[in-house]
Amino acid sequence: DNFAREDNMAASAGRGRGGGTVTSFQKKARAKTIQIPGTKPSSQGNQLLVSTGIPSLDHIIGGGVVVGTVLLVEEDSFGNYARLLMKYFLAEGIMARHPLMLSSAEVHPKQIVRDLPAPVSDDIGKAAVHYEDMPSGENVPTEAPMKIAWRYQNLPTEQPELGAFSQFGHYYDLSKTMSSEMTDAAPTRLFHLPDELPLEDQGVWSSITNPAYVKLLQSIQDVVKEGQFDLTVPQPKDVSRTVLRIGLHSLGSPLWGEVGTSSDSSLPRFLHALRAVLRTSLAACLITIPTHLFQDTAFTRRLEKLCDSVIRLESFAGSEKEQNPAYRDYHGLLYIRQLSHANSLVSYMPDCIDFAFKLRRKKFAVEKLHLPPELQDSQQREQDDPVAAMKTPSASCFSPNVKTNLDF
Repeated sequence: DNFAREDNMAASAGRGRGGGTVTSFQKKARAKTIQIPGTKPSSQGNQLLVSTGIPSLDHIIGGGVVVGTVLLVEEDSFGNYARLLMKYFLAEGIMARHPLMLSSAEVHPKQIVRDLPAPVSDDIGKAAVHYEDMPSGENVPTEAPMKIAWRYQNLPTEQPELGAFSQFGHYYDLSKTMSSEMTDAAPTRLFHLPDELPLEDQGVWSSITNPAYVKLLQSIQDVVKEGQFDLTVPQPKDVSRTVLRIGLHSLGSPLWGEVGTSSDSSLPRFLHALRAVLRTSLAACLITIPTHLFQDTAFTRRLEKLCDSVIRLESFAGSEKEQNPAYRDYHGLLYIRQLSHANSLVSYMPDCIDFAFKLRRKKFAVEKLHLPPELQDSQQREQDDPVAAMKTPSASCFSPNVKTNLDF
């Protein structure tokens, strides 16, 4: 009887007012992400991403730059391509209506903003940018159709560009510059090092001995607090959130007073303090550093570890690879040093690690490096072959025209 009474009480307690069964299990709802224009959630760790302005580069680094992280671009020898990446990053911020902060010690930030590429607004313009290098139909000679196996007939004739079908970000035309109305309307904070002279000791970060880095770090922190990008400070619900884009052009150059050795740790400590500020802020930072000027390799590796994502650009201009026929379709190589693993144990891994970039008349694109299967036999190829170089007349005991077992 006692067991029957307990079963009746449990059954009556499990029924709701409407006669339905009440359970303690609840359906798990998805975590609400902040909806900010110009951002998208990451598939890796549900982090917010902002576009670099180059769809192919976004595809390589995992969809874009994670908000709250630092993307380091190691400059090429002349710094032209790294500056172009900075322009893409800032132009995408203007199109997404993100506030900008730009610092430079060489070129005035106003000049960099003035030279931003113009956006391509319609699909016709996008098609013109993508297929600008394709020959016109009038100049292409008509040939008889080639018969191929039926299984390959429906395959595309050429591999599409990385990120060609991405709807994230915008496309830009390098042959045109952005209108002054668009650049003037964007909220921009400029930091030109010569205009900040004389530099005074701020006294906030005593570990950073370089006053230029202290002044820059103080300016970044002021912009984060004034623009309400700090996530530690509660904001009203009716305030629309946005992302701050920070661009530090050619940081660590001799104009910043950088030595580039392990004896001076001002730059590593600056990057460490910058990441601490970004981790609790709605901000994304892109930094270009001329690491080719540093003689200490350990110092460069230390800078890379203090950033979240690192890529290095190698230009063919003025090098032996410029005359190499294997690289005739490219202008340089892109190396991935490391990728961000924020909110996840493992970082994003691209399906390929060999990338090259090319600069066309209207766009900058990153592609997978495809070398020709076999080069033609030439005198240069014979000289490069160490085995062929050993085959000299003096290496054989017999006549050089007679092949014997001693010839290898």
